[in-house]
Amino acid sequence: MAHIVARKRRDGTTGYTVQIVIKRGGKVAYREAQTFDRRQAANAWMVRREQELAKTGAVERARQSDNDPRLAAVIDRYIAESERAIGRTKAQVLRSIKTYDIADLRCSEITSADLLRFVQSLEVAPATRQNYLGHLSAIFAIARPAWGYPLDQQAIKDAFAVSKRLGVTAKGKSRERRPTLDELDRLMVHFGNVRARRPASIPMQKIVAFAIFSTRRQEEIVRIRWDDYEGDRVLVRDMKHPGDKLGDHTWCELPPEASKIIDSMPKRDARIFPYSTGAISAAFTRACPPYLAFQL
Repeated sequence: MAHIVARKRRDGTTGYTVQIVIKRGGKVAYREAQTFDRRQAANAWMVRREQELAKTGAVERARQSDNDPRLAAVIDRYIAESERAIGRTKAQVLRSIKTYDIADLRCSEITSADLLRFVQSLEVAPATRQNYLGHLSAIFAIARPAWGYPLDQQAIKDAFAVSKRLGVTAKGKSRERRPTLDELDRLMVHFGNVRARRPASIPMQKIVAFAIFSTRRQEEIVRIRWDDYEGDRVLVRDMKHPGDKLGDHTWCELPPEASKIIDSMPKRDARIFPYSTGAISAAFTRACPPYLAFQL
């Protein structure tokens, strides 16, 4: 009746999808799926959901609600069916939205007032709240035309307008300063000590230095392949672009310092820096004291 399938996501994390299939008379009478970040949560939901569906009339009621699912289920479907890389940050934001009360509402129930209450409940900066609404709006834009789900696009447009007027959301501020040479020195010493203790750890000294000299973003760095390197330039795949995130492959010049870093890397993988952005971010965040807000 139900089982759990583990799948690797594009960002390197693992999702655990509970698949429930109920057959009657040899035919599928009901099918449902839900994805979780942890196997324990998936298993707990699977047990509870099986018990709910075992009750008299539960399957019939569930079938009636198929065309008006809860927002959490729509988020899962959007992440699962999107063939475009939606990005690690966007996927994390959408999964976190599933933990709020609004995710339990059915599509037809969600109003601009619900969306406003949701963003007001977020204990984050106004710019981050705006990002949450922005990522959610992508689902509102396709839910009705793609799947027939009654999510009201006007509701989220109204929520954007009202939250902005109330100061609940706002555009992000540009970064005001860069790390000083002393701060970079301390970071490099820290990463050197880590590498000395654990030789198999990520070579953060090289990655940080390459990021500085090449001016490439973290996501771009980990995608560079040996086949993309020509000594004084590299092919940056899917380079960040305001209009399109995919297919913008661009040759970028490298200063000698960046080329020397690449030349020092072992050729054990098709990628020059065969590491995940999550692991690099975690290492950098652990190294920075709380008062530093720099990003690699």
